[in-house]
Amino acid sequence: MSSNLWVLRDRSVLCLLSARSVSLLGNAIAPVALAFTVLELPDGSATGLGLVLTARLASQVVFVLLGGVVADRWPKYRVMVGADVVAGLAQGAAAALVITEHASTLSLALLACVNGAAAALFEPASRSVMPQLVSGDVLQSANGLLQLAMRGGNIIGAAVAGILVALVGAGPTLAIDAASFLISAALLLGIRLKSTPPAERSASLFRELRDGWKEFTARQWVWLMVAQLCFVNVLLAGGFYVLGPVVAKDHLGGAPAWSLILTAQAIGYVVGSTTAVRLRTRHPIRLAALLTMGFPLPLFLLAAEAPVAAVAVLAFAAGVCIDVYEVLLDTALQKNVPEEKLARVMSYEAVGSFAFVPLGLALAGPASAALGVGPALVGAGVLIVLAGPLVLLLPSVRAVDDGQPPASATSEVSVPASGPPGNRPEAGGEPARGDHRLEES
Repeated sequence: MSSNLWVLRDRSVLCLLSARSVSLLGNAIAPVALAFTVLELPDGSATGLGLVLTARLASQVVFVLLGGVVADRWPKYRVMVGADVVAGLAQGAAAALVITEHASTLSLALLACVNGAAAALFEPASRSVMPQLVSGDVLQSANGLLQLAMRGGNIIGAAVAGILVALVGAGPTLAIDAASFLISAALLLGIRLKSTPPAERSASLFRELRDGWKEFTARQWVWLMVAQLCFVNVLLAGGFYVLGPVVAKDHLGGAPAWSLILTAQAIGYVVGSTTAVRLRTRHPIRLAALLTMGFPLPLFLLAAEAPVAAVAVLAFAAGVCIDVYEVLLDTALQKNVPEEKLARVMSYEAVGSFAFVPLGLALAGPASAALGVGPALVGAGVLIVLAGPLVLLLPSVRAVDDGQPPASATSEVSVPASGPPGNRPEAGGEPARGDHRLEES
């Protein structure tokens, strides 16, 4: 077995990867079943569907910072198990209401809030648990394999969602999603942590949130990378996910063309995760900043109304860049932030990266009306491309390397790790320190 894949022999890592794959498979199925459920209700409408989807996302955003505090207080795998059980029960209740024909838009929206809160508790724990399972050079490989497992579950779920709804109906399909959460929880019970940082129990929730914020802002490169990603996501969300379908409808052949482009991007995600398993670079944050220049590549060909095949090729390339970026950033955070505060930093990163995405979605239409679809796409693409080199002008971003961090929370100089994979070398009596996405849990 390749040295990069030896972690698959670790039961805890394998349980985590399996759990995330199963859970994401169910999550990819749920939106299709939910959409047809809401639209077919007596009080159903597009507005009602928007309410249900917004309820879940809003709940997730509101509770994600609390999720960071909870994950830093208690064993992370237990937090994930509890969140999965709550999500499974909420989705099971939704399935029961649909099957018994007692569902309403309001009841489904309330259950979506519960599901979103559970996802908010799950997300910071799931992204910060890997350094307690593996360490050193294999940490990035493990993160790449985790990303690959999640992408695989998403792709398979999206592929079978419509078939399941057609064959068994929306209610039973929601029940399958509920079962996926419970299966995920059972798999997570197989995790055994190799290290557990001391729990930090401050006087209040607000004190712990403040401590997490101090840790998030203590390293300039962390909040700069989050600010860059926030800027990129706002432009990319409006350009690709709003204006992309417009171009596909008007010039490329409609839904089949757009489906082909999204499929190519999904394949790019898988290739990117696979690449990240083996990729090694001394300066991961430098590379991550530059990789954002590849995110908007399909926007330029969409603006030029290029053939579908050409747009699909660049969508594939963008998918590769996105997943390599995500693995590099998560690994760098895991290696440079103290484990006992990592989940809170991850929660601030999640909020900062995606809080303004709805703004990009909302402004895409007005921007295209004022400038034209083509110029709006080119403008968004150019701004995203320029953001990468701009961030690299800052010394704190260029200074981050792939070594192990010192004990000080404010230092940016890393101490190289030593020892065989899986061992946690000691540095000054402290163990060496070591997954965008709000919608992934």
